Amino acid sequence: MSAADPLPALLVAVPVVILACQMGAALLRRLGQPPVIGEIAMGIVLGPSLIGWVWPQAQAWLFPDAVLPYTSVLGQFGLLAFMFLVGLELDLGALRGHSRIAVAVSQAGMLLPLGLGALLALAMYGQLAPDGVGLVPFTLFVAVAMSVTAFPVLARILVDRGLYGTPLGALAMACAAVDDVAAWCLLALVVALASAGSPLDALTTAGLAVLFAGAMVLVVRPLLARWAAARADRTNDGVILVLLFSGLSLSALMTDLIGVHTLFGAFLFGVVTPRGHRRVEASAARLRAVAVPVLLPLFFVHTGLRTEIGALAADPVQWLWAGAVVVVAVLGKWGGAAGAARVCGRSWREALSIGALMNCRGLTELVVLNIGLELGVIGPELFTMLVLMALITTAVTSPAVSRLHRPRLPAPTPAPTPDPAPAATAASPT
Repeated sequence: MSAADPLPALLVAVPVVILACQMGAALLRRLGQPPVIGEIAMGIVLGPSLIGWVWPQAQAWLFPDAVLPYTSVLGQFGLLAFMFLVGLELDLGALRGHSRIAVAVSQAGMLLPLGLGALLALAMYGQLAPDGVGLVPFTLFVAVAMSVTAFPVLARILVDRGLYGTPLGALAMACAAVDDVAAWCLLALVVALASAGSPLDALTTAGLAVLFAGAMVLVVRPLLARWAAARADRTNDGVILVLLFSGLSLSALMTDLIGVHTLFGAFLFGVVTPRGHRRVEASAARLRAVAVPVLLPLFFVHTGLRTEIGALAADPVQWLWAGAVVVVAVLGKWGGAAGAARVCGRSWREALSIGALMNCRGLTELVVLNIGLELGVIGPELFTMLVLMALITTAVTSPAVSRLHRPRLPAPTPAPTPDPAPAATAASPT
């Protein structure tokens, strides 16, 4: 393969990545896990943690340096489309009837992991923070990383377990919706702080981001709704798909120019896109059919190439930090959400189920972690620890929910007690 022309190498790498992630997803689905676990795992397997460790020449051949920028860009397009779809599926109408408990559970499920994550960040700052990173952005980022919930993966688990349309499922979706909005707002603040050169720059970036979000909600959303009601039925499906992709791309560009990550723009465009319109949703489904199985796996491999578990094995102290990350993440998210649900009157079974679902991090966590690594807020070692935490907490969710909602067998009916034998009667006198 010519080093000057990366296309032949790209034509090898892309199908290998897609097929490998599909195989991983199919295997984990058969084991009762969300497919994203298999996709994340295969991304790690194709990186230096396994293939690069066992057979480094194979990894270098499959992912030469000339190909990596292209696979990264394709993966980013898949990620932008995915974030648009997350915003489109984020239905705050699920809060109806659950607003009080959803806000309480999501706040507890945010505040406790934020607090515990901040304390952990203070402890690890001296050893794991990259050189030149301030204590405030590092602490805020680790705290936010601990408080994330994967809304799409949570929805998939509820569907797989037959809980999507139940009161528990509706409440969990409402809690995750509030949690997602709060987490992305906090992450936008962290990005502004990390990217800005001074506090004034950070305030300016935050102010522009708020103005842009307000314009999207108050101006763009009504315009899109009016267009969908009046003209979408007369518009070609291909044109609608082009409009959706162009809209998410331009919105991503605006947030990038503001100084916030492109993903926020794609997510926000999904939030303001009209729901419930047949042609719009059909076009979004076509976008999903290409972006999720074809482009998004390249993001998983991009993450896997940055994850090097072997670097932790060389230092036992690193594994202690990794264990602390997992423990703090589970205690903060599961404990905070379950405790709040219990205080709000839910049974222990429901409260623990809500906590387990809120503890699911999945792809959303990987998005957050890659942003932190790109900004230089966290280093490769902490990135690897947090990726492992995301994988473990997501893998635990499905079996925990299944265990808590295992059908209860009816209590065995005691066998009927036989009647006592009649007592012998005295012989009648003759």
